[in-house]
Amino acid sequence: MTEQTTIDAETPQPSPPPAPPRFGRAARITTTVAATVALAGVAIGYVQLTSSATTPEAPATAQTVSLAPAPRLLTLTSTGQVTTVGKDNPGGTRAVSKTKCDRIYAAARTVACLYADGILGTVSMRILDADLKERKAIPVSGIPNRVRVSTSGRMVSWTAFVGGDSYATLNFATRTGIYDTKTGTLFKTLETFDVIKDGKPYQSVDVNYWGVTFTDDDNTFYATLYTKGHRYLVQGDFAARTVRTLRDHVECPSLSPDGTRIAFKAPINGDSTKGWRLSVLDLATNKVTRTAETRSVDDQAAWLDNSTLAYVQQHDDGTKDLWTVPSDGSGKPKLLLRNAHSPAALG
Repeated sequence: MTEQTTIDAETPQPSPPPAPPRFGRAARITTTVAATVALAGVAIGYVQLTSSATTPEAPATAQTVSLAPAPRLLTLTSTGQVTTVGKDNPGGTRAVSKTKCDRIYAAARTVACLYADGILGTVSMRILDADLKERKAIPVSGIPNRVRVSTSGRMVSWTAFVGGDSYATLNFATRTGIYDTKTGTLFKTLETFDVIKDGKPYQSVDVNYWGVTFTDDDNTFYATLYTKGHRYLVQGDFAARTVRTLRDHVECPSLSPDGTRIAFKAPINGDSTKGWRLSVLDLATNKVTRTAETRSVDDQAAWLDNSTLAYVQQHDDGTKDLWTVPSDGSGKPKLLLRNAHSPAALG
């Protein structure tokens, strides 16, 4: 894929401040610098809560952390510190770095660290190397929410709330961007992409995106598109700058390592205010399988392998634990790690 120089694409030079949303989003929300600073402060405070869980978590040791591919699990602690632990021994000692993020994901030595600095009142998408050294920082507005890296480590995506703070209501807005680390092409919002809905061009003032997941070709991606009360699974073409709707009631998609299935959160009875059921869509047959996790899952699940999903369950005090469940509907949920979120299998 070659870099395309258009008014929508950006080159590796420093990026200007985010442009106002398209299609009159200001009619729905008002995002000011002061609000962004306040939201960033909320995000920092949110992850700095101390766990009240009584079950011991994996012991932690402060040390240099490398995210080079290996049979390890990457997570964040409740204070946002980057940690790794043996994938086959999650109860073992966790290596803990001084580096902090609000959301994290990594693949092939590329680390995406979405970070809200409560002191400076800024939010940035930090691209780090396997030793957690910064390669690039992209200014972002809003509360950090989702982040993903393609299998090759080339493509990075993020989502932030820029209005509201929950998917469970209609009173929210998001901004989702994609950055190509190879060409330097940057889209701070997917709202510049053309939408094909039900086979026809589509535009609306309320279009929102979140939860990107990439295929192995570093061009095709899946995401959620919201419009008119519907939350569609869309397939995107990065080079063509287009997305097309595939089906309704699919949120926060996560593509399996073999590229055949998508884990997602399905709104219960089509109503997100009732919560979400962690489910899996077979892309070949269009069949949906509900997992054995019956509690509401408000997360973009991560695949630890082709048969196991990892996801977060949050306590009333805001602290989080990692759980796993088989992707085929069998078995039962299992606690993987306390005081942890933003999982990614490193190898």
